[in-house]
Amino acid sequence: MSFASIHTNVPGTKSEELLERRKQAVPKGVSFGTPLFAQSAEGALIKDVDGNTFIDFVGAIGTINVGHCHPKVKKALHEQVDQFIHTGFNIMMYEAYIELAEKLAKLAPGGHDKKVLLQNSGAEAVENAVKIARKYSKRQGIVSFSKGFHGRTLLTMTMTSKVKPYKYEFGPFAPEIYKAPYPYHYRRPEGLSIEQYEDFMVEEFRNFLITEVAPETIAAVVMEPVQGEGGFIVPGKKFVQGVYQICKEHGILFIADEIQTGFSRTGRYFAIDHFDVIPDMITVSKSLGAGFPISGVIGRSEIMDQSDPGELGGTYSGSPLGCKAALAVIDIIEEENLNARAEKIGKLVMEKFQHLYDKYECVGDIRGLGAMCAIEIVEDRKSKLPAKGLTNEIIKEANQRGLLLLSAGVYSNVLRLLMPIVITDEQLFEGLAILEQSIEVVLSKQKINSQ
Repeated sequence: MSFASIHTNVPGTKSEELLERRKQAVPKGVSFGTPLFAQSAEGALIKDVDGNTFIDFVGAIGTINVGHCHPKVKKALHEQVDQFIHTGFNIMMYEAYIELAEKLAKLAPGGHDKKVLLQNSGAEAVENAVKIARKYSKRQGIVSFSKGFHGRTLLTMTMTSKVKPYKYEFGPFAPEIYKAPYPYHYRRPEGLSIEQYEDFMVEEFRNFLITEVAPETIAAVVMEPVQGEGGFIVPGKKFVQGVYQICKEHGILFIADEIQTGFSRTGRYFAIDHFDVIPDMITVSKSLGAGFPISGVIGRSEIMDQSDPGELGGTYSGSPLGCKAALAVIDIIEEENLNARAEKIGKLVMEKFQHLYDKYECVGDIRGLGAMCAIEIVEDRKSKLPAKGLTNEIIKEANQRGLLLLSAGVYSNVLRLLMPIVITDEQLFEGLAILEQSIEVVLSKQKINSQ
C-alpha cells in the first residue's frame, strides 16, 4: 500500500489559485516551505486541496509530535469549546492552567520545587525567561550561542545567529546580548578528536567570559540542547556539562531552550535529560500543544517568584484551549509510549542515513538524537562546501513525489526530519524511500546537465 498519492501537478490547480490570492493579500516576507494548501491531515499524512496526499517529514516545524488531529486532542478541544473559549487567566482563572503547570513541573528534570508560567509562542517563552532571569539575578547580560535560533521578535531575533532571513536590515538589535561559540563536530578543525574538540570548546567558553563579557554581568546562558534551525547540531555531553559548570561557578542561570527538542522528539520529554544537566529554567512550546498555540517557562520556584503581580502574563497566555490540548498531549505520550517510539524511529532513520552516506558523495554528514535526525548536503566530502542549491532541488523533487521535507542550517544545506512520532513503520519507510529516490533523480539530472 502506498501512502503518498499524487494525482496532479505539484502545486495543483486549486493550490495555484490560492497562491495567486496569497500574493495579493499576504506579505512576501511570510515564507512557505511548499507551494501547497492543506485540506485535511491525520497522523503523519496531509492531503492538499487538489486531493494529493503527502507523507509529512516536517510536522509543522516540529509541532506535531503526537500527529495531526489526534483524536484525544480533538476531543479535549471540543469539550473546552463547549464550556468556554477564553476568560483571561489574569481575570477569571481556570483549573486547566493549574493542572498543566503541575504536570510540567513534575516532568521537568530535578527534584527541586518548580513553578510554571504559560504563554503563547516559543519566542514569547524565551522573552519571558530572559525577563525572569534578569529580575532574579539583577544582571542584564544574556548569552546565547552561534548558529542558535530563538525566535523572530526583537529580543529573540537578536539572540538568533542566522542573519538572512531572520535579522538582515531589522536592526538595531536589543542590547546586552552576547553569542558564544557552539561546537559543530562535522566542521571541527582538522587534527582534533571529538574529545579534544569538546575540551577546546569548553575552554573557548571560559575565554569568552574574559574577552567578550564579564561573567558578573551575565544573568543567563540560553542553550538549545540540540540546535534546531542551526542544522540539528548535537553537542557532546562534555560541552554541555562544562558550560553548565561554568555557569554555576559564576552564579549564571542556565536556561534550556526545548521549544523544538521537547516532548519526545529526542526520545525524552526534554533533550537536556540526555546530558545529565538540571537547568534553572526550561522554555517549551511547539509539540506541547499538538498544533495549538501554547508555550511555557518552567523554573525553580525561587527564581519564578521574583516577579510581582502583573509583571508576567498576557491577554491570551496559557489559554484554556491551549492548556487542554497540552494536557491531552502529555497523556498521549504516556499512553502510546512515544519516547520509546522516538528512539526506535531514530535508529531506523539513522540506518537509512548510513546507507545514503555510503552511496552518495553529496551526503557529507549524518547526525541526530532520537527522532531528531538530519543529513548535511555538500558539494563533496573533501571540501565540505555547503550545497544549498542541491538541497533545495532534493526538497522540490521529494514534494513532487509526495514527501514533505524542510531544510535547516546556517548554510541552508541540511535536510532535517521532524516526522510525527506516531508515524507508522510503513509510512516511515516509504518516506525514506522517496527521499533516496529524490536524491538519485536530482543527482542524475545534475550529471546530464554537466555533460
